Amino acid sequence: MKTYQKSMKSGEDHTLQIAFEPDVIFLFISPGYGDATVFVSELSARYPDASITGCSTSGEIMNTQVDDNSIVLSALKFETTKHRISSVIAETYDNSHKAGASLADQLMKDDLKHILVFSDGLRVNGAELVKGFSDVVPSSVSVTGGLAGDGTDFSSTYTIKNGEILTNSIVGLGLYGSDLKVAYSSKAGWDSFGIERKVTRSVSNVLYELDGKPALELYKSYLGKQAEDLPGSGLLFPLSMRVNETDAPLVRTILAVNEEEQSLTFAGSIHQDSYVRLMKGNMDRLINGAEGSAENVKASIGEDEAEFALLISCVGRRLVLKQQVEEEVEVVREVLGDCPLMTGFYSYGELAPFGKSDLCQLHNQTMTITTFSESLRK
Repeated sequence: MKTYQKSMKSGEDHTLQIAFEPDVIFLFISPGYGDATVFVSELSARYPDASITGCSTSGEIMNTQVDDNSIVLSALKFETTKHRISSVIAETYDNSHKAGASLADQLMKDDLKHILVFSDGLRVNGAELVKGFSDVVPSSVSVTGGLAGDGTDFSSTYTIKNGEILTNSIVGLGLYGSDLKVAYSSKAGWDSFGIERKVTRSVSNVLYELDGKPALELYKSYLGKQAEDLPGSGLLFPLSMRVNETDAPLVRTILAVNEEEQSLTFAGSIHQDSYVRLMKGNMDRLINGAEGSAENVKASIGEDEAEFALLISCVGRRLVLKQQVEEEVEVVREVLGDCPLMTGFYSYGELAPFGKSDLCQLHNQTMTITTFSESLRK
């Protein structure tokens, strides 16, 4: 596998010195980066055979740096792995399951190995999206990815498919062939506090009542003065959701609040009769969570080395870590070693299985890592 990487800001030199014809180009673009449309269009015209994908971000990752107002471009040339890109429109939030199944169906082939998904971050129920994928792809096909970001504005996100910047859309990149080795992991590192409460009324991703009480009113009572800054401050206080006693808890992040209904809207489904607890960030625990995610990937790879690593971390983690945000990227580098080209972005949600034999899930507030290598590498 050959790799190339460059970070660019408005007004800087955008000349690319890619010494190969890329198969796949990843673009992670800050919403504050001027007009990205022209750059994406020209890039596609220059490399018409490449699958170009990515999304808007809440921060761009290049190697061990975290930046804003930039484009991070990463190009890959595979030895034998084939690629295909497709997209679907996220017509409504309730259409997410159907959209996921439709996109998976478009990418299905007998030798499909992995699907990378980049989704609109505001109009898609990530939990239902991955259920749609799970209905179509066999357990031998892994699915990872993330929801596009928009800083902390929660106003508008986009995805990228070849020469187009798409709104309200989900893009899937299918990778095919037995030589591709994929490893992945997703860990959080948040601390739970307060008592566990039962979800007594919810519809899809909207939470109305906890223990029979208005959800927003109860949530605000925990936040105190920080409740004045909702929904933005909700990134600092996600919920841990336990559907039943045997399932691993999922983390859910707030996207919006409704004062009239006293409800909370989340990035993924909040199941009726599930149990939730409030969570808060601790810098050391979050960094340890990123390290643990990298260690899981390293264990899955074994003696081999990853050649490419895609890091997707949640915007809420960035808000807690602040100036220390690069430390969670640096610990991933320390664990994975010098070899893999590392790129990624800060997101509104992360998509990955809990473990190797598990189905893909929507996560919030995690560090999710996906690595690629090819078995032909010498």
